[in-house]
Amino acid sequence: MIVPNQEIYMEQICGYIERLTFHNSENGYTVAQLKQAKRSELVCIVGVMPGIQPGETVRCFGAWKNHLVHGRQFEITNFRVEAPADLVGIRKYLGSGLIKGIGPKYAGRIVDRFGVDTLNVIESSPDQLLDIPGLGAKRLDKIKACWLEQKSIREVMVFLQTYGVSPAFAQKIFKTYGDQSVAKVKENPYALARDIFGIGFKTADTLAQKMGIGSGSPQRLDAGIEHVLSQLSSDGHVCFPADELIPEVEKTLEAPAAQIEERLHSLQQEDRIEMKELVEENGKRRFVWLKPLFLAEMGIARELRRLKRGTSTLRPVQVEKALVWVQEQLQIELAPNQQKAVAAAITGKLHIITGGPGTGKSTITNAILTITSKLTQKICLAAPTGRAAKRMSEITNHKASTIHSLLEFDFKKMGFKRSRENPVDCDLMIVDEASMIDTFLMYSLLKALPDHARVIFVGDINQLPSVGPGNVLKDMISSLSLSVTTLNEIFRQAAGSHIITNAHRINKGIFPQLYNGKDSDFFFMECQENEEVLNTIIKLVAQRLPNRYGFNPTRDIQVLAPMKKGVIGTENLNQMLQQMLNPKDVALLRGGHRFQVGDKVMQIRNDYKREVFNGDIGYIQTIDSEEQQVMIHFDEREVIYDYSDLDELVLAYAISIHKFQGSECPCVVMPVHTSHFMLLHRNLLYTGITRGKKLVVLVGTKKALAIAVKKDDVQQRYTSLQKTLMEFL
Repeated sequence: MIVPNQEIYMEQICGYIERLTFHNSENGYTVAQLKQAKRSELVCIVGVMPGIQPGETVRCFGAWKNHLVHGRQFEITNFRVEAPADLVGIRKYLGSGLIKGIGPKYAGRIVDRFGVDTLNVIESSPDQLLDIPGLGAKRLDKIKACWLEQKSIREVMVFLQTYGVSPAFAQKIFKTYGDQSVAKVKENPYALARDIFGIGFKTADTLAQKMGIGSGSPQRLDAGIEHVLSQLSSDGHVCFPADELIPEVEKTLEAPAAQIEERLHSLQQEDRIEMKELVEENGKRRFVWLKPLFLAEMGIARELRRLKRGTSTLRPVQVEKALVWVQEQLQIELAPNQQKAVAAAITGKLHIITGGPGTGKSTITNAILTITSKLTQKICLAAPTGRAAKRMSEITNHKASTIHSLLEFDFKKMGFKRSRENPVDCDLMIVDEASMIDTFLMYSLLKALPDHARVIFVGDINQLPSVGPGNVLKDMISSLSLSVTTLNEIFRQAAGSHIITNAHRINKGIFPQLYNGKDSDFFFMECQENEEVLNTIIKLVAQRLPNRYGFNPTRDIQVLAPMKKGVIGTENLNQMLQQMLNPKDVALLRGGHRFQVGDKVMQIRNDYKREVFNGDIGYIQTIDSEEQQVMIHFDEREVIYDYSDLDELVLAYAISIHKFQGSECPCVVMPVHTSHFMLLHRNLLYTGITRGKKLVVLVGTKKALAIAVKKDDVQQRYTSLQKTLMEFL
């Protein structure tokens, strides 16, 4: 980005943004139409303009270019957001929804009344706005507060632009730090990457270096090490070998290994990381943890030991009699392995039940509940996601909750209320979809359980591991330190489903049977080219499947794809499906996404305040431009989002298989193509297929399907939980 004193050597144009034609949320590249004062034709402007919104007045610096296809364009090198100068610009600015309480209707009335003095009136004597018909004291207070906030945001924006940082981040920084924004950024620019969603290390590093923090300074090296470890934890690693970590940090910071090694020891002394040697097959190896992850991993082992040693307060039962009785009560016949699982669960303190679809996990859970209900009413059922908890409630007829809501988040201490000092009141805890639980959440759950609680984990370790760091359920089983029942037998009712039989074939590395009969619930449609796969999926979702099976295309059908990018990645699929399933003339453009009433959307980070979590799917009910708010319906409740929070949402007509873990849908449609070669893995395919309840349709090539079935080299996640459990239990 060009520094301000160089702008005088460039061409410049000024006007307001009429509309955004294209915006890439990752790099900020934007194509927009600019309306200049006293000129009728719109100007096409192109360049990096992150965060720019329709209605804003901008001064653009750059040069005119002639595009072979699109004609004359103004290519931007730098830009500044300015206050609008003419009546049209002021009207557009106020009506754009940037100021809460003023939409297009009130913008027109205010500008008609005050003309070019409008912004001065709002700034200096806002009480004059009470002269506007219909504008009352309550709305005026909202306008005053928002104007003041916008003014503060502009100050942060000016400060950031001095150092060449995008104005898009100003609102986020102000929302986090408030009036202390500039002071906080000056104090430690690297904190931005840690504290503010969407601001990465590179942005913070650019700012820091322009503020004079040297490339070899301890502050930069420490932040870089923590950043790389944090990125590795996003990939699932709890710890990482030092001999692999140092080259990663070298590459990120362009700093010598000796300096990084020195800072690793300093960070350990400051208690920000942990380093220790672990014994591996080829000898000892030094590993590095972020301190919170180390404490969580050690904490899981300690809490499991505590629970295992605790004594259940439930009276003992005669196992054989209980098994006979429960089978009569539920009118079922438990297989020998299922009987062992129930017996272990009603006599031991900790037990794990793992198996694929159709192997009877739900039957066993109901049997355990039925027996234990005769001993106590203090039974808790929980799952990692809202959809998994809802399904658990439907299967068991017992109330189930998410782990987050069970533990009750406390905003004052920014942690869970339930803890060792304030445990969950339960005698039995059953946790479903346990393979989805990451290291932090498992630690939080275990330390909130009383010593006497009996704990049952139910899950499928052949599915994808948790989105967060760790492979907790698998490590617990692999440690051979806990009681485990592994279910392999597919029962008669489930054996009639080709979804289930093929899932088990895939899990064993056997190519699935591809059916063409009308009665099948599993279909494969061969398409060679990416465009053919794309068009087939769109036709299936929009027309063929709803017409044949009566599925609602947005609520009953879920497209799952391995990758974000490309013709058949989730981003392009979402755009195409949105156009086909929910065409609208009016849309809200935020963060590179086009949001419309009726859209299917997904939350992409945990939001404890709204109680909406990573992977939750909802539907846009209303978009209010005056209040700058969007109302979204999530599982029988409405949740309000401010415009500034919409970067937490993405379209969800198509989503990644990882994000849909723990969920089910009547119909799943999946592209399986060699263009997704890097992500064609057996557990990915297996997880995707097992999300379909009534119908699964794969679209792609048999070659890609064969690659996925054969490829079982799941990326290793570095953890030490298995070894720690072997020592502790």
